[in-house]
Amino acid sequence: MGEIHEGVQQVQALLSEMGYGHTVVWLPDSARTAKEAADAIGCEVAEIAKSIIFRLKKSGQPLLVVASGTNRVNEKEIARYVQDELGKADADFVRERTGFVIGGVAPIGHSENMITIIDQDLLKFRTVWAAAGHPKAVFQLTPGELVAITKGQVMSIQ
Repeated sequence: MGEIHEGVQQVQALLSEMGYGHTVVWLPDSARTAKEAADAIGCEVAEIAKSIIFRLKKSGQPLLVVASGTNRVNEKEIARYVQDELGKADADFVRERTGFVIGGVAPIGHSENMITIIDQDLLKFRTVWAAAGHPKAVFQLTPGELVAITKGQVMSIQ
């Protein structure tokens, strides 16, 4: 478990370094899916900022889409924006390129920089919840803070 906790500690340290007072919250049950996270937190599924990693087919680079928990990613639309095809990222690729396991990928603190797209629907909420480096760890922030800390491009992802 030590390695898993390192990711959470990294996210907490990064939030502090960036000047945000957010605290990572440990949930009693898994928050691997947006529905599980929302049930555990007591919020709407749409208020979950789920981090989805894609593998760009031409460049081989990772792409992060931070989506509202109820939204599906329109891969053709995103591919048009990034001018590359979106491929599935397997568990090894996600862990290698982000430093996190699937279900615990935070929107910050990745092993390398990557293109980041933020779902515009998240901007409707006062606060949202994101994974914090482990499937049972989350943190709350405003949509504006999410955009600022990820330096993501806000757009419709559907």
